[in-house]
Amino acid sequence: MWDHSRAALDPLTLEDRELILDVGCGTGELSSVLAEETDGTVVGIDRDRRLLDEVAVPTVHADATDLPIGTDTADLVVCQALLINLPDPTRAVAEFVRCATDLVAAIEPDNSAVTVESTMSAESELAARAREHYIQGVTTDVTLGTVPELLRNHASHEVTDVKTRRHDHVRTIEPPYDRRAFETAKRKATGSRIARQRDTLIAGGMSPDEYDAFRSSWREMGRSIVDAMGNETYRRKEVIPFYITVGKIKGTD
Repeated sequence: MWDHSRAALDPLTLEDRELILDVGCGTGELSSVLAEETDGTVVGIDRDRRLLDEVAVPTVHADATDLPIGTDTADLVVCQALLINLPDPTRAVAEFVRCATDLVAAIEPDNSAVTVESTMSAESELAARAREHYIQGVTTDVTLGTVPELLRNHASHEVTDVKTRRHDHVRTIEPPYDRRAFETAKRKATGSRIARQRDTLIAGGMSPDEYDAFRSSWREMGRSIVDAMGNETYRRKEVIPFYITVGKIKGTD
């Protein structure tokens, strides 16, 4: 995500950091970027031990809503695409604020504003339909995006100077295709990911019959994509808007 666009992280003033906590770090993609941009220490935190095995920086196994970190410990506490997956993101943000001495930051997408352009005529419509039902059926707010209100007014510290900037994450598939592009096309052809989302899509308003018809159309689209990739005629562009919200712990310079 940050290979060619790290300027969007400028508000984190990474060059000044001594200790950064990357909460909900997953396999550590953001952690690695943070470590490259600072001379300080980056610690990745996640509740899934299996993901932590892939993280290149020091790690802590913990839940974002109950961090085993002392108050006023890190000069930056940050997360990426974490709050959208939490039933109560306010609890996690309260922990960020408690642990921070200078900045707290959340990098979160608005999945309702994702756009897909494709040379496969059916793909944009099917992706939009899947996204609509998924958003309605999932139990967390995956459209969260900008979160300034979550950063303000906490018991441990007051957060001020809260600012947000948008960063569009653009993902393209075009020839020459890499291994990941081929794997994505094959998953569409089998409908495996849509199958895993069946209950969520139905909870979001699809009837079982509508789901079956939708998955059939999705698989047909996937097979057409695989064929088009064989001819090197398939192209796809997806834009995912992320919002970097940063707040300052009151009383720090």
